[in-house]
Amino acid sequence: MKLKNLTFFLLMPFMLFAQTKKDTIRVYYLGGQSNMEGFGYVKELPDALHKKNNKAFIYQGNPVGDNDANGGLGKWGVLQPGHGTGFVSDGKNNTLSDRFGVELSFVQKLQEAYPNQKIAIIKYARNGSAIDSSGTKLYGSWEPDFRRVKNQYDYFLKTVQAAMAVKDINGDGVEDVLVPSGILWMQGESDADKTEQIANDYYDNLKRLMQLIRAAFRNNDLPIVIGKISDSGDNELGKIWRFGELVQYGQEKFALTEPNVSIVRSTSKYLYSDKYHYKSEGYIDLGKEFAKAMLFLNHQKPKNY
Repeated sequence: MKLKNLTFFLLMPFMLFAQTKKDTIRVYYLGGQSNMEGFGYVKELPDALHKKNNKAFIYQGNPVGDNDANGGLGKWGVLQPGHGTGFVSDGKNNTLSDRFGVELSFVQKLQEAYPNQKIAIIKYARNGSAIDSSGTKLYGSWEPDFRRVKNQYDYFLKTVQAAMAVKDINGDGVEDVLVPSGILWMQGESDADKTEQIANDYYDNLKRLMQLIRAAFRNNDLPIVIGKISDSGDNELGKIWRFGELVQYGQEKFALTEPNVSIVRSTSKYLYSDKYHYKSEGYIDLGKEFAKAMLFLNHQKPKNY
């Protein structure tokens, strides 16, 4: 055998390995309304979170009201502060804001359990949005069967489909295999302040939406962690959400009766920066609590629990 043929023969297994090498990345979806979008202040982050996380990546869909062609546009980037309210994307460039949500501490806590794995976040959340189509006109609806205009559910699908279609999310030349690993949902306030009927329907609406979100990731048993809504009590009546208890009941019922679902209740102890949104430390804690619940659903006990 000629030397060059022998060299090619010996190198061929390594060439084939290089061609087939892929990175497996856990991906989690974050959805809901303003307390998922995030109203924490970047300037108030501790040093451990006030930086880029080079082993984690995020694709955030542009959050807009219903019937806006720019809804759901996004681009993969390294996880860092600035993916809270005020974040904007045109699909080519991401413009970070001075706010953050649960994504930073959520990923940090997951990385304690999965230190050698890359993690990705797909986020689409819209401030003020309700599930019920009659719940909000200005901020948008998640109702899957509402077809008169493009709505929040459509932008969710647009975000997920575009994010999952990218074969190399970090641009390192190695194909990435995104493995859907869980759903976080923080929403319900905008279904709790309109009518008693809308609040009573929350369980059914949530169940239907979560079934379809799971289906979008092609896993009908994908773990779901929901955050229980709370009330600042910051008005003359001492109650912001008139029918908040009914929505809370729907959330508890969903967590109790649906498989592979958990609920985070730590929101009841958080302090508020205004009538509707937690202070920065609340978002940090909520991200950690979401991660702990998700790890238990994945049969992985978190450290320092």
